[in-house]
Amino acid sequence: MTTVQAIYHTQRTHEWHRFALDLGLRPAFEPGPDWAEFHGGGVLAIQRTDAAAALHGITRLHVLVADLGGVEALLHTTSAAVSRHEMEGVGTVVTARPASGITVSASARPRPARGALRVQPIWSQVDSDEAIGVLRALGLSERIRSEAGTWVDFEGDTGGLAAFHTGMSQPMTLSFEYAGDLDRLAERLSDAGHETSVVDEAYNRSLLVRTPDDWTLWVNGQMTDLYGYRRAD
Repeated sequence: MTTVQAIYHTQRTHEWHRFALDLGLRPAFEPGPDWAEFHGGGVLAIQRTDAAAALHGITRLHVLVADLGGVEALLHTTSAAVSRHEMEGVGTVVTARPASGITVSASARPRPARGALRVQPIWSQVDSDEAIGVLRALGLSERIRSEAGTWVDFEGDTGGLAAFHTGMSQPMTLSFEYAGDLDRLAERLSDAGHETSVVDEAYNRSLLVRTPDDWTLWVNGQMTDLYGYRRAD
């Protein structure tokens, strides 16, 4: 059992709570000012971080797994530096630090989190083999890869997606995949006061929406045209 959790750091937690609800995510519990979790396909966690802090505006990939010891052992077979620590309310957290300098982490107790809107943090770095090896070690299953090797995405069997994509502007970027009607979602977000547009991509259509931190979030439609791509199965 593996559930993908994207952790987004922001000072504007209340605005992000409303934004998550407008996207169609469901609160896992009453959102607090410092920490909140929203379920769809996978989990979006919102963590309060001061605007001047290095983590403000940063997305981290965290995975909830059934066999934390097994994941830790597999991470040690990659080139990433691996460590563990105890966190109050969470328990043991295993962290991998790959070449890009980001931290990717895992803890126990996965939980089913499914929905039409699937969280999909996207990882980018020069060493694709290391990133893909870490994603596999975390217990994620490869789903779709490009023939050029610039895109590989993975899914958790109890919810959520994660991907590797070359050439991104940040080492880890928050995005989503949506299985429903993008135009209807865009209309709902616009009615809630968010700036949106829908664009055509080679693989499908994507919804672009401005976030409370004033950057553009991509919500990609499910890939229907596999020209230049192939499924792992």
